[in-house]
Amino acid sequence: MSLTPATRARIEALLASHRVVLFMKGSRHAPQCGFSAVATDRLNTLLDDYATVDVLADEEIRAGIKEFGQWPTIPQLYVGGELVGGSDIIQSMFDSGELHGVLGVAAPDRTPPTLTISDTAVERIRGALADAGEMKLFLVVDGRFNPQFQLREAGANDIVVDANGLEIHFDVASAQRARGATIDWTRTPHGEGLAIFLPQAPQVLKSMNVQTLKQRLDAGDITLIDVRPEHERAIARVDAADVLTPETHARLTALPKDTPLAFICHHGISSRNAAEHFREHGFTHLWNVEGGIDAWAREVDPTLARY
Repeated sequence: MSLTPATRARIEALLASHRVVLFMKGSRHAPQCGFSAVATDRLNTLLDDYATVDVLADEEIRAGIKEFGQWPTIPQLYVGGELVGGSDIIQSMFDSGELHGVLGVAAPDRTPPTLTISDTAVERIRGALADAGEMKLFLVVDGRFNPQFQLREAGANDIVVDANGLEIHFDVASAQRARGATIDWTRTPHGEGLAIFLPQAPQVLKSMNVQTLKQRLDAGDITLIDVRPEHERAIARVDAADVLTPETHARLTALPKDTPLAFICHHGISSRNAAEHFREHGFTHLWNVEGGIDAWAREVDPTLARY
């Protein structure tokens, strides 16, 4: 599919309207591929607000943006109308600090994290590294604070820590999230393995049923955020709910980090992803409404339409 004048004009209008634009699969709240997840993970760390374009929802843009910037893959990051690059480049520039400069934010903190790792954990990890060759051990902590050890080649911008005689490499984002981590080897009735505790991780997302939500809305001590698209909200809505859209995102993420927030969608799946996104932004009191608007219509307000 060639880049038509109409599609070019649409892309140019998007770039003219937003300083930072990420063409990706899915949204920053719910990326639909691993490469887009890496890109949004880095950008979410640096920016409270930026524009995203879901190419899965627009085939003309999906094909056209590749020709527009002569870049064959998705995601693609544009800053000030200029193409920065894809997922690998975004991650590399983040680790080097170059992306911080391009976006006009403070340089990354490259202080190595302090870790505590038990003798048994070191012994088990060393055993697993017996055939690693030149590959290095990385501890990767993603934006949802899920830790994972990986083996890969060392990079020029790695942050390296000696923990109890074990060399562990980090990218910049993981190093910040791993500060104060404790690593041990544990045994449970289900088996044994590494246990990694991350004190920097925000409080775990909690669940809330619709009856409790009704009580708290009546008391005025919680903010409800509806993450559904407009055509679904037109069918059934909770009047007290705020809505999460690209236009309201900056305002909502600027709320005090201790604001109690509940998230609702159709059945409770998309809302959980949105709540996790706010957790990554440092919010500490988050609830997912189990059963979503469907449960609200069944148990709280039967006048609402179900769909």
